Amino acid sequence: MMNLPNILALIRLAVAPFMFWIILTPELFTDNGYDITWSYYFSSLLFVIASITDYFDGYIARELDQKTMVGAIIDPLADKMLVIAAFLGLMVMGGASIWAIYIILVRELFITGLRTVAVAEGIDVSASWAGKVKTVAQMIAIGFLLMHWPFANIILWIAVLLTVYSGTEYLVGFWKSFKKLI
Repeated sequence: MMNLPNILALIRLAVAPFMFWIILTPELFTDNGYDITWSYYFSSLLFVIASITDYFDGYIARELDQKTMVGAIIDPLADKMLVIAAFLGLMVMGGASIWAIYIILVRELFITGLRTVAVAEGIDVSASWAGKVKTVAQMIAIGFLLMHWPFANIILWIAVLLTVYSGTEYLVGFWKSFKKLI
């Protein structure tokens, strides 16, 4: 079912590879006489717009009771694509710690797999408070990194700590729920 929340998630799906391309090809700006900072501004703007759609699609889906199975699939997929595109682009361009990105991506892939198993077992996989804080921290870190602002790497490592914490919380919660089933 196509409704506004799902359309907003689809916009994020479309923006992610475009933003990735912009991050990786700053010469689009510099070859046309613009300072490289315009590449930073444009990729950051795309990321912020896409991130805002994440908030609004969830809010609209809850408030207007427009939750759908399609939305349950594409919303987290769009979130992961956006974050992965930004982090990989930053890593390739040397704008972020490879180890920080590795830790974040491994956690995201592991928890996504764990959530898939949980759904198959009928275990609730709603985003936890820590998971939401982790997402916000990652998005702030990405924004700072894309803009090459001071303290960006410190914020990235704070996001890494929150990422590990929320992953551990998911794992413990899954294990407790799974033990009740057996």
